[in-house]
Amino acid sequence: MTPATPPTWLKIAPALFLLLWSSGFVVLKIGLAYADPMTFLAVRYACVVLILAPFMLIMRPPLPRGARAWGHLAMVGLLLQAGYFCCTYLSLKLGMSAGGLALIASLQPILIGLLAPMIAQERVDLRRWAGLGLGVSGAALVIVAKASIDVLAPLGLLFAVGALLCITSGTLYEKRYGTATHPVTSNLVQYAVGLAVTAPLAFWLEPMHIEWTGPLLGALAYLVVGNSLIAITLLLTMIRHGEASRVSALFFLVPPCTAVFALMALGEPIPALAWPGMALAALGILLVTRSARARQVE
Repeated sequence: MTPATPPTWLKIAPALFLLLWSSGFVVLKIGLAYADPMTFLAVRYACVVLILAPFMLIMRPPLPRGARAWGHLAMVGLLLQAGYFCCTYLSLKLGMSAGGLALIASLQPILIGLLAPMIAQERVDLRRWAGLGLGVSGAALVIVAKASIDVLAPLGLLFAVGALLCITSGTLYEKRYGTATHPVTSNLVQYAVGLAVTAPLAFWLEPMHIEWTGPLLGALAYLVVGNSLIAITLLLTMIRHGEASRVSALFFLVPPCTAVFALMALGEPIPALAWPGMALAALGILLVTRSARARQVE
C-alpha cells in the first residue's frame, strides 16, 4: 500500500517535473528532425531498457508480489509509454498541428476532475473546479497565441484524442491500483512493455530512418534520462502520494513553460496574448493546490 508519509524530496517534485516535461517537447522537436517518429520512440525505449537492466541485476530491488502486481505495472506501461506516446507521435505525423495537440492534451485535468470521484474515489470541490477552469483557459490562451489550431487531419485528431484518453486512464489507473514499487523495477517493466509495442509499429509504419548526428544523440540522451527515467518516475510517485486531480493540474503549466523553453532554445517568440494565459494557468494551479491543503488541515 502507499506509504502514509510522503518522502521529503517529493516537495521539489512538481517543479522538477515541469522543468523536464516541458523542455522535453522542445528537445523532441530537435530530435525528430533527424529520425522517423515511431523509430525515434522505439530507440528511446530500447536505451532506457539497456540502462535499467544492469541496475536490476546489480541492485536486485524488491519485486512485486503476485501476478496481479506485475499486471498493474504492465498496464501502466501500456497506457502511458505505449498508448500516450505512440498516439502523440502518430498524431503529429498524420498532420495534427502542435497547437491542436497541445490544446487537446490540456483537457486532461478536466477529464481527471470528472472521472476521479467515480474511479479513484476522490472528491473535487468547487474551488478546485474553479482552478481547473482557470487552468484550461490559461493553457488555451497560450496555445492560441502560439499557433493556429489545425484539425483538418481527421486521423491526426483521432490519435490526439487517443493520447488524451491514454494519459488520463494511466493517471487514474495508477492512482487506484498503483503500489510502492522500486523505481528500477517499475520503470524496467513499463518501458519493456512500451518497447514491445513501439518497435513493431516502427517497423510496420516507417522506413526507420535515423541520422546519427550530434543533435539527435543529445536529444536522445536528454529524453532517455530526463523524461523517461526522471520525469515519469516523479509523475507516478506524485500520483501515488497525492490526489490525481491535483497532480494532473500541473499539465496546465506545460504549454506556458514549453513556450518559454522554445523562446530560449529555438528563438520562437512569445506573443503578447500568451502572457495573461500563463498568469491564468498559474492562478488555476494555485487554487487547485490550496483547496487540497485546506482540506488536509481540516
